[in-house]
Amino acid sequence: MTLLKEHDLGTSESKSETIVHVEIDGIDVSVPAGTSVMRAAAIGGVDVPKLCATDRLKAFGSCRLCLVEIEGVRGTPASCTTPVADGMRISTQTPRLEKLRRGVMELYISDHPLDCLTCAANGDCELQEMAGAVGLRDVRYGYAGDNHFDAPADDSNPYFRFDPSKCIVCSRCVRACDEIQGTFALTIAGRGFGSTVATGGRDFFDSECVSCGACVQACPTATLEEKSVISLGVPRRTVITTCAYCGVGCSFKAELRGDQVVRMVPYKDGGANEGHSCVKGRFAWGYATHKDRVLHPMIREAYTDPWREVSWDEAISYAATRLKDIQSRHGVASIGAITSSRCTDEEVYTVQKMVRAAFGNNNTDTCARVCHSPTGYGLSQAFGTSAGTQDFRSVDQADVILLIGANPTDAHPVFASRMKRRLRQGAKLIVADPRRIDLVRTPHVDAAHHLQLHPGTNVALMNALAHVVVTEGLVDESFVAERCEADSFAAWAEFAARPENSPEALASVTGVPAEDVRAAARLYATAPNATIYYGLGVTEHSQGSTMVMALANLAMATGNLGREGVGVNPLRGQNNVQGSCDMGSFPHEFPGYRHVSDDSVRAIFEKEWGRTLDNEPGLRIPNMFDAAIDGHFKGLFVQGEDIAQSDPNSKHVAKALSSLELLIVQDLFINQTAAYAHVFLPGTSFLEKDGTFINAERRINRVRPVMQPRNGKHEWQAVCELANAMGYPMHYENSSQILDEIARTTPAFSGVSFDLLDKVGSVQWPCNEKAPLGTPVMHVGSFVRGKGHFTETPFVATPERANRRFPLILTTGRILSQYNVGAQTRRTENLRWHGEDVLDIHPFDAEERGIAEGTLVSLASRVGETSLHAHITDRVPQGVVYTTFHFPGDAANLVTTEFSDWATNCPEYKVTAVEVYPKSAKAAQLDGEQSVTHSGNVTGESVVRMANQIADIFEYLGEQEGTARIVNHLRRFWSPAMRDELARIAAGGEAALSPLALAAAKEVVPPGALAPH
Repeated sequence: MTLLKEHDLGTSESKSETIVHVEIDGIDVSVPAGTSVMRAAAIGGVDVPKLCATDRLKAFGSCRLCLVEIEGVRGTPASCTTPVADGMRISTQTPRLEKLRRGVMELYISDHPLDCLTCAANGDCELQEMAGAVGLRDVRYGYAGDNHFDAPADDSNPYFRFDPSKCIVCSRCVRACDEIQGTFALTIAGRGFGSTVATGGRDFFDSECVSCGACVQACPTATLEEKSVISLGVPRRTVITTCAYCGVGCSFKAELRGDQVVRMVPYKDGGANEGHSCVKGRFAWGYATHKDRVLHPMIREAYTDPWREVSWDEAISYAATRLKDIQSRHGVASIGAITSSRCTDEEVYTVQKMVRAAFGNNNTDTCARVCHSPTGYGLSQAFGTSAGTQDFRSVDQADVILLIGANPTDAHPVFASRMKRRLRQGAKLIVADPRRIDLVRTPHVDAAHHLQLHPGTNVALMNALAHVVVTEGLVDESFVAERCEADSFAAWAEFAARPENSPEALASVTGVPAEDVRAAARLYATAPNATIYYGLGVTEHSQGSTMVMALANLAMATGNLGREGVGVNPLRGQNNVQGSCDMGSFPHEFPGYRHVSDDSVRAIFEKEWGRTLDNEPGLRIPNMFDAAIDGHFKGLFVQGEDIAQSDPNSKHVAKALSSLELLIVQDLFINQTAAYAHVFLPGTSFLEKDGTFINAERRINRVRPVMQPRNGKHEWQAVCELANAMGYPMHYENSSQILDEIARTTPAFSGVSFDLLDKVGSVQWPCNEKAPLGTPVMHVGSFVRGKGHFTETPFVATPERANRRFPLILTTGRILSQYNVGAQTRRTENLRWHGEDVLDIHPFDAEERGIAEGTLVSLASRVGETSLHAHITDRVPQGVVYTTFHFPGDAANLVTTEFSDWATNCPEYKVTAVEVYPKSAKAAQLDGEQSVTHSGNVTGESVVRMANQIADIFEYLGEQEGTARIVNHLRRFWSPAMRDELARIAAGGEAALSPLALAAAKEVVPPGALAPH
């Protein structure tokens, strides 16, 4: 399309349900009461001239350009600050108004450089446009007096320029930073003629500015201008698409000249972001055309050989031939694939289809395994579906927000801005986090409670909160009686009320004072609307799934589900984590979270795909690694995920990848995983993709290509060609046909199509006959599963604990300017803010070890060691250290361990016992402690560890029921090979299985049914 300029109505929308009728320039207009005259006029087709007003900010009334005449009203009031009244008769164009407006505009222009023809904003400048609108032809005041023409420009920010010589001091940038972003980094300094926009630092880069771009977008002149516009010129056409960074899923206008992106502008009609953005989505898109992009397929015989560039046909044929050869020698289950949460739904769907139909097994998993797989498990147990309950707008109605294990100002900044806005309006915030994140105390936001718990004690804290709710009569009895299972609630309430779950009893475990827990519980339970938002600090634990169920328990017990302002809401880490799970990437589920053992579901896909499909779960990612080291798993297709950097215990991952006979990587760059690859298939950036992403609120957004694939082929096309070469016919004319197939086979998506999304913008699943425009809020009236299910959640301490040799606990996270493993952001100017991973350490711990600010330190655990520079801060408590994982050279995952969530194998990134010491120091005390050695049976070691961990979770049920629950879990989620291995170990007495795990191991595979070893 041509350049899309969204209509700016000048002031925000009134929420009143009362309608008033006015006459504007002889036009009858009906609008909600409280609507400004300016907005009413715009709705009626009359745009009143304006400079300080914009419909994304509160009315300000400073530019005096929007004056109108109102019958019966003295003077010429500003239309932006004057609300309509029923029967008003308004004139926006009279000789008197024209004269006043020209006079105001003359004053602006008299102190503005007359360089329009050479200005970067020529043709895209509101001041220029308004000068024409008011009919300004000359300036009577001349240009000889005092002015600001020589004010020096600020080029410190890598993405935009601040030129104060062109500033009209409208305050839009200041107000955008305050009202939209909530950073309060800008102000107006001085008075009168001396008024200027100031940052509070030496320059923009040195200030509190987070480079979200809100000020640039709000600026009506070239005062704040993207450097890309200055360099390339004003864009000429627009493509509406979706950001490929975090799970917020912001909609953007990609503005181009030809096929060259000039800038990305947040789309005002975007359902998730409503015109706001962060530094990554707004500015960090240059990686798509970075010189490191690999644009041609490559192959090699061994991963130690040099790459050889080949044609697509040769690469596909080579990969297919080797995959078929592996299966002929090692069996159907010897190969598999990992899908990417950075790819579109359509691309992910084709990969899992290739695995099931062309590979003939269910060995498909996704990088969501290492982040939000416990969300899928926990929420499905409680509510019946594996997704968050609300849309982002819902937080506007929240009275209390429980934020646990999430740092949205860094990881989900656009949603954080919305949350902060609600907090400034008076909502209360409870933060549960080992670190003092920004939201504990930030401008105009002060958390009511910061529950600074010890890492790994989430479930204990939730049990303490539940104890208060149950024992103090804070349960919403009517909600529970109407919406939830009576028996599971009764069992949970009895469990929660036990003395051992009281805040006092658990204070020594969590480190949180009992009185703080009680106050937070009362605040949450008594609020009209209380909501929960959580992140990877909940899921990436040994009890991640238990914790998700504990959150669901709390929300159900207090009646905080099924309406706006409440709910249980996971903040997803990557742009399509939700979608990759929805599309059937897990080894036990088809698209739509339907188990592979369900005959009726399998029949749907067998009919659609024309293949008999496996009815048993396949291997998860960590099981693939173990089987590769053991020699049973030989071929792997990795779509858009750098598992060698992102997955825990990097040495173990490297050993697994180096053990493969064939590793196929489909990606943009040669990353750490591709170092072990035999085939490299170049991928496409989001600017080349055509499909859909699904964000954290279940919103299905269109991803539209702004250019043709630079590699010559869409990723789904390459996957289809690989499937075809393996003997399974798989063909689509375009990606819309893939979504049509998803809709035919997946009830929650039955109403979704490109045509619908192009018409309405976006929808939230379920989108079907019952909800043709989607479902913003889930579980209204009833849960998907019928009655809500409560689960008892005994706290089981992680086996990963601090000790004399490793006395500190490492936890990990993200930072605003970088993203995931950094493959994208490290190839942008975002490096200016964060050029390496650093280790946060408490002053006491640093002093005790002789560590100063910036000291290069060794970070060591029992599995590995890496080096980082130290940052001394009290944001982390004593005994806890923290780092990010954005840089491969810093290799934080060299020290993370094999421990994982009991139900889903999501790695326990948030708890690793470590020691820190200056790099120059000797560490004799660590000698012999670090090891990645295994016995000859890595899979056996893993299944014993996992079985014992599951047994610990169900031990409270007793032997009979506990055994039955374990057996059911193993049959539902473990592959037959893993179950056989466990049964074989139990039969041979080869390993230390707990009594409950041993009982389950003997029952999970009937006697005599063991497959040959």
